[in-house]
Amino acid sequence: MLPAQQGYDRAITVFSPDGRLYQVEYAIETVRRGSIAVGVKCKDGIVIAVEEKPRKLQVSENPQKIFQIDDHVGVAAAGYIPDARSQVDNARFFSQSNKMIYDEAVEVETIAKHLADQCQQYTQYAGVRPYGVALILGGVVNNTPELFLTDPSGTYISYDAIAIGSGSDTVTDFLEKTYKDNLTLDEASVLASAGIYLSSDDKEGTNHIRMAHIKTGNGLYELVSDDKIVSYANTAKEKYPHDKN
Repeated sequence: MLPAQQGYDRAITVFSPDGRLYQVEYAIETVRRGSIAVGVKCKDGIVIAVEEKPRKLQVSENPQKIFQIDDHVGVAAAGYIPDARSQVDNARFFSQSNKMIYDEAVEVETIAKHLADQCQQYTQYAGVRPYGVALILGGVVNNTPELFLTDPSGTYISYDAIAIGSGSDTVTDFLEKTYKDNLTLDEASVLASAGIYLSSDDKEGTNHIRMAHIKTGNGLYELVSDDKIVSYANTAKEKYPHDKN
């Protein structure tokens, strides 16, 4: 450990001499080590997809890294998933409270800001640690798709397409080159599948891919069936062949 770093990485409330909060950086590194998650906004709605690697005897019918917040909002997570569950529970309570108070569906940005504010609070109090998870929040409000990213530092940013987790830099570069504003939901799903294959060591099969849609037509969150994921994956392999070499 460098002498300048000694001690400064032990307390969340102390900046290092070069202006860094090491515990926050460690939390962000936890996100980078998580399996890949991708979010894509298109004219027909939102696509969120993740890579999950279940063990041989694990019952994996329900996704572990994709969550439903409200009828119109879904989340994909990368990093320390127990922290994601905590934030999802918080977001669900916040969303339902907003519905009861204002009698209208909460905006995705409002949820993202609420979660980011909580993450930020956990960077300035002793006795707590930052959340070790980043979230991609997608939803449809008033027929308008919205996509946001939150991270352990308390930042929240709107994106057209974004990837988090292991290999996210490569996948984000891929999305920047291939994303178009007029994508259909199916085309966005193919793009998300291609991004997961680009990052993953598993280039065959679809057992490691989970996906959800929020469509502008009905504004409802729904998990994508295995058959559809197979179709999207096959198209992705044909349209975006990837070679690590």
